[in-house]
Amino acid sequence: MNRVGRALLNYLIKGLLIVLPIALSIFIVIWAVTTVDSWLNVNNILGVDPKTGASRNIPGLGLALVISLIMLAGIFVTYFVTEPMYNWFQRLLDKIPLLKFIYSSIKDLTEAFVGDEKKFNNPVLVDVEGDLKRIGFLTQNDLKSIGLPGESIVYFPFSYSFAGQVYIVKHEKIKPLNMSAADAMKLVVSGGVSHFG
Repeated sequence: MNRVGRALLNYLIKGLLIVLPIALSIFIVIWAVTTVDSWLNVNNILGVDPKTGASRNIPGLGLALVISLIMLAGIFVTYFVTEPMYNWFQRLLDKIPLLKFIYSSIKDLTEAFVGDEKKFNNPVLVDVEGDLKRIGFLTQNDLKSIGLPGESIVYFPFSYSFAGQVYIVKHEKIKPLNMSAADAMKLVVSGGVSHFG
């Protein structure tokens, strides 16, 4: 390839590095807004524009409605749900094992990221074997309660995925990382190519 061709290819790659993340981010936001709007079909509630005869359309109204409803649910739970009501709900779930499993799994995963007891805020470096190390997140510090004193649970997310693996690791093989949990997650999920620090 000649000098001009290499220069053009270099410009193309640099352009992709700028345009692709921006375009994908915009696409994902637009997709989320239009998907929620179409699922809820809220624009039909607004009626018809008398001049055009078409349904009135406010992009993002469905998404704004969903966010508002979630906030209202948070306010309701904070101020109106008492412990007896919560216990009644838990007893109801106990009677439906499959629903309880699904609900508790989703609840635990949600609380791991946004609850009061966030689980993915302790990034660690684990000696796997020899000079091989992996970045993960300490999710359980001590396993005495299940007969494994001196061991912890570390979650290792996969790159470009929300899946991962759970390992039980001896304390001496775990080293805390001097980086934020967000930077560590970004580094691992991006396959090590993201910038951090």
